[in-house]
Amino acid sequence: MGSFLLSLTIFFPFLFGIPLLLFNREKEVIAKSYAFVISLLVLVMAVFLLLNFEPGQGIQFKHVALEAWLGEDVDVKYVVGLDGISVLLFVFSALVFAMVILGTWTSVQKNVREHLFFLLTLETCILGIFAALDLFLYYIFWEAMLIPMYFLIGMWGKANRAFAATKFFVYMLTASLIMLIGVIYIGICGADLNGGMFTTDYQKLLLLDLPFSIQAILFWFFGISFLAKAPLFPLHTWLPEVYAESPVSAVVTGVLLKMATYALMRFNVGLFPQACAYFSTLMVVLSIVSIIYGAAIASVQKEMRLVLAYSSISHLGFLTLGIFAFTEEAMQGAILQMVNHGLSTGLLFMLVGFLYERRKTDRLTDYGGLKKVMPLGAMFFTIAMLSSVGLPGLNGFVGEFLILVGAFNSPILQNGTFAVLGAIGVILSVVYMLPMFQKIFLGELTSDDNRRLSDLNLRESAVAVVFVMLIVWIGIAPNPFLKLSEKSTASMIEKVQQNSSLSVK
Repeated sequence: MGSFLLSLTIFFPFLFGIPLLLFNREKEVIAKSYAFVISLLVLVMAVFLLLNFEPGQGIQFKHVALEAWLGEDVDVKYVVGLDGISVLLFVFSALVFAMVILGTWTSVQKNVREHLFFLLTLETCILGIFAALDLFLYYIFWEAMLIPMYFLIGMWGKANRAFAATKFFVYMLTASLIMLIGVIYIGICGADLNGGMFTTDYQKLLLLDLPFSIQAILFWFFGISFLAKAPLFPLHTWLPEVYAESPVSAVVTGVLLKMATYALMRFNVGLFPQACAYFSTLMVVLSIVSIIYGAAIASVQKEMRLVLAYSSISHLGFLTLGIFAFTEEAMQGAILQMVNHGLSTGLLFMLVGFLYERRKTDRLTDYGGLKKVMPLGAMFFTIAMLSSVGLPGLNGFVGEFLILVGAFNSPILQNGTFAVLGAIGVILSVVYMLPMFQKIFLGELTSDDNRRLSDLNLRESAVAVVFVMLIVWIGIAPNPFLKLSEKSTASMIEKVQQNSSLSVK
C-alpha cells in the first residue's frame, strides 16, 4: 500500500494537472481552485506517508516501489522510497507547492492555466527527486525539472525574464550533463557487484567499495552539478537573476535549492565517503566563503528580492558546512536547516511578493512606514526575519546551532576555527535583515502610494500563518523532526569516519 501511495503522490500533480489545459480560459477561478485542491490532496498523501513512516536502522528505505524499466540486460529500474533523510523534505515540498498556489492566487494574470500546469509538473519532478533510488531515474527527474522552471521564469517573470530563464537553463543543463557522465561511470563500476550487469540501483551501489582515485573523480562529476544547483561560491551567479525575475521564488527558495544539498548528502556522502573525507576541508572553506560573501553582498543591495537572493547564498553555505563537518549534530542540523531556510526565506519571499503585487516595485527606497497601514504584514515579516537571523525560540536558531556545534566538535575538521567563522555569518545576517525591515516598515509614510496600501487579506494571512506555525513549532519542539533522520545520519557519519582514516590527507 505504501509503495503504491508513494508513486501516486509523486505523479498525481502532473497527471491531474494535464486537465488544466482543457479548462475554459475565461473561468480562471475554477482552474485555480482545481489546482489548489490537487496540491492539497498531494499534501494529504505525503503527510499520510510521513505518519506511517518508521525510521529504520542505518540507511533503510520505506514505502519502496520497484519496477524493471529498461529490460533484462541493463539494471536500470523505476525504484522510489523514503528514508529519514528524505521523508521530511518530501512532505515539506508538498506543503510549499500548496502554499505557493494559494499565495500567487491573484499575482499571475496571463495564461493562468499554463502557469498552474507547469507548477504542478514541477512538483512531480521535485517529489521524484527526493524519492528516486535509482541514479538514472534521479537524473531523469533532475533534468525534467528544468523544463517547467524554464517556462515559469521565461513566461511569467519580470522584464529580464528571458535572460534569466536562458541562463538558468544553460547553467543547469551543463552541470547536469557532467552528472550524467558520473552516473554512467559508476553504473559501469557497479557491474562488478551485479554479475557483470550495468547498474544504477542506489541500494546496490551503497555496497560498492571503490578505490580512492575513482571516488575522487566521481565526487566531482556529481559534486559540480550539485554545487552549481546549491549554489555554492563561485557557482552562484545564476541565482540573483532567477530570484529577481521568477514569480515562484518561494519554490526556488523552499525546495529547488534543497534538492542540491540533499543530493550531496545522498550521493556524494553515501557513495564516495573516502573522497568526501579527503575534500571536506576544501568544501568547508568554500562554505565559509559563501556564508560571509553572501551576507556581505546582501547588505548592500537596493532591492528586496536581491537581498533575499544573496542571503540564500549565505544560508546555503551553512548547509554544506553542516554536511561536510561529518558529525551527527551537524548533519541533522543541515537536514533541519533545509526545511528551516525554506520556511523563513520562503515566507519572506511570499511577503515581498504580496508587497510587489500592491506596489509593482522591489526598490527599498520606494517603501517606508508600512507598519502603519500593514500591521499584519509587519508582524509576519518580523517573525520571518527573526527566524532568518536565528533568534532562539524560532526554527532558524535550532538548525544553525546544531551545525555550528557539530562543526566545532568535528574530528575531521580538527579545530573550531570554521565554526567560529561560520558564526560570523549569523552576526552578518542581522546587518542586512534589520535594515531591510526598517526601510520597509518603520519611519514615516512619505508616499501617497504607500498610504493607500491594504493590509494582508484572509488568503495571504492564511499562507503566512501556516509558515509561522511551523517556524514556532520547530523552534520550540524540534525533537520530532530530528528523530526522523537520527538513525540515517548516524549510519552515514559512521561510514565517513571509518573511511576518513583511509583517506590520503
